[in-house]
Amino acid sequence: MRHDDRAESALRPLRIVPDFTENPLGSVLCEMGRTKVLCTVSLEGSVPRFLQGTGRGWVTAEYSLLPGSTDTRSQREASRGKQSGRTLEIQRLIGRSLRAVVDAKALGERTLWVDCDVLQADGGTRTASITGAWFALAIAVERLQLERNALLDSVGAVSVGIVAGALLLDLDYREDVRADVDMNVVMTGQGAFVEVQGTAEHGTYDRAQLLALTDCAAEGISEITRIQQKAVHEAQRKT
Repeated sequence: MRHDDRAESALRPLRIVPDFTENPLGSVLCEMGRTKVLCTVSLEGSVPRFLQGTGRGWVTAEYSLLPGSTDTRSQREASRGKQSGRTLEIQRLIGRSLRAVVDAKALGERTLWVDCDVLQADGGTRTASITGAWFALAIAVERLQLERNALLDSVGAVSVGIVAGALLLDLDYREDVRADVDMNVVMTGQGAFVEVQGTAEHGTYDRAQLLALTDCAAEGISEITRIQQKAVHEAQRKT
């Protein structure tokens, strides 16, 4: 058992709260354990230059840790004058993950900006951002009332790692900082991989461990997909 009494292959409690704020086209508060991320989607009626005249839309993302999200204040990157390499990496990952399940032609020449702001960080902020961002995007796409659905599938993400010899799913901060292997996996609802980011923090890992890690992540994302779809149906019922 882990320090929070979860089984090794258990997710933290996942809670998705739609329409958490009123102004964006779509908004979601995504909670994975103690990690809380506000995901919002805003519409821009144009596309980057390289897409102009193609009839294709664009989905892009920005990510930030708010100052009070950690136990010591995180300085706003705007006050430093530049984004960190970590921030750039994460927001590019979020954008790639969402675009993997978007029909750009169905979206038309418009841009959907997805903002993921971490309100409270306890590990897995990038995976919670992707999981919540997809739901916020689903709300936004439905409200656009397009001729056909621009979402081809759902997408979710989870962390997995090896800590003190044990393979653990959905690491919180206490586990993440002790991990010998740390991996983030992004998959579609149909079970296709979008991205696998795996690092041996100490030593190495072998092929069998790699397969065990991705299998564990796939099971976790299958459960995340079930929760996402349930939340979608509940939101539709309320409207």
